Amino acid sequence: MSDKSVRHAASMSLGSEGEASSAGGVRTASPIQLAGRLRRVLPFLGPAMIAAVAYIDPGNFATNIEAGSRYGYALLWVVLWANLMAMLIQTLSARLGLATGKNLAEVIRERFPRPVVWAFWVQAEIVAIATDLAEFLGAALAFNLLFGLSMLEGALLTGAITYAVLVMQRFGFRMMEMIIGAMILAVSAGFLLEIVLSRPPVEPIIYGLLTPNFPDSHAIFLAAGILGATVMPHVIYLHSALSQNRIRVRDSGQRRRVMGYYRLDVIIGMALAGLINMAMLVLAAKVFHGNGETGVASITESYKLLSPLMGQDAASLIFGFTLLLAGLSSSIVGTLSGQVVMQGFVNFRIPMWLRRVITMAPAIAIILMELPEQQVLVASQVVLSFGIPFALVPLLMFTANRRLMGDLVNRHWVTAIGMLVAAIIILLNGYVLVGELM
Repeated sequence: MSDKSVRHAASMSLGSEGEASSAGGVRTASPIQLAGRLRRVLPFLGPAMIAAVAYIDPGNFATNIEAGSRYGYALLWVVLWANLMAMLIQTLSARLGLATGKNLAEVIRERFPRPVVWAFWVQAEIVAIATDLAEFLGAALAFNLLFGLSMLEGALLTGAITYAVLVMQRFGFRMMEMIIGAMILAVSAGFLLEIVLSRPPVEPIIYGLLTPNFPDSHAIFLAAGILGATVMPHVIYLHSALSQNRIRVRDSGQRRRVMGYYRLDVIIGMALAGLINMAMLVLAAKVFHGNGETGVASITESYKLLSPLMGQDAASLIFGFTLLLAGLSSSIVGTLSGQVVMQGFVNFRIPMWLRRVITMAPAIAIILMELPEQQVLVASQVVLSFGIPFALVPLLMFTANRRLMGDLVNRHWVTAIGMLVAAIIILLNGYVLVGELM
């Protein structure tokens, strides 16, 4: 479906909303009615699926694997709450784009002093490069593990593949959403298959989800890492951009209905990402912790140990392909975010191939230096933590501003919860940062 077709379908959906809702009474929908409702919803879905990629990048692989191997199912509740926080923040990002017709970086440029805007831009570029570094290395590592390519060869192949996908933007945003969505669904299917093969017990999973506890002090540190890495600054900027002019609305009623669809989009996308993260942790808990391998912390160790411990030759291959797809998709999204950041803060664009080369350069340099991938992933998360307040605090400020947001302004309780979430994330990132630097 082309972009023009999507906008037309969305316009038709909004135009028929009143007819659909005017029929009184409660009744069971027929298959034809259900198909019609699905057709009305589909044009609005997609932005959150792209945003969800940031929550399943190689950094998440490493964190969830360590949590599961070291503590079993005990930190599942952290993943659950982190995912709920992500739903709130990505909803606010979509709300800002819809209400203002601008992305977060553009609103900051319009409302903050010029020196502050430039400072925001510099830190956002550094964070974007650090984020893309982890994602790029993850895909290169997957090529290395699966096909025996050197890390350098894997990195160059990753760059070529992601650039080829990015070029397909010329066919419209819907094509990009379909590609990214297919990758996420493939990752989901891979982890679902891993869970089926490993057959984890249900009772400990439920207990881990519903019972907050920290087995020791390192568990607090690891939980802080899981929570702190949940909100990705670059995807806050990107989500607002994907929502800003996607659907044309004629009045406030249509705007509120579109926001309802975007909220559903966020719930679906973030829930899918959350389930993938939980599956990573559950897999590590069952296979590694359950077999006494409590020191597994790296992606390479996981790949090598999965098949022998599970007694399934396909286990490591499935894990490797999920890592590859997660790395490729998150690298694509990282480059898209970089374009949004540059255009939004300084109103400047560069060719996509040049953006791809710039974001590849640090990864190539690190590969040539032969630094351990685990240390690089941790370092990238430390750099990432610096950027979270710069995206999260302005987002809360703007979405609470009635003059800016109109009838889509946050309710007071939403702002209060958002401030609490922001405080928790910022404090936990500070905790992780201090721990890593000391």
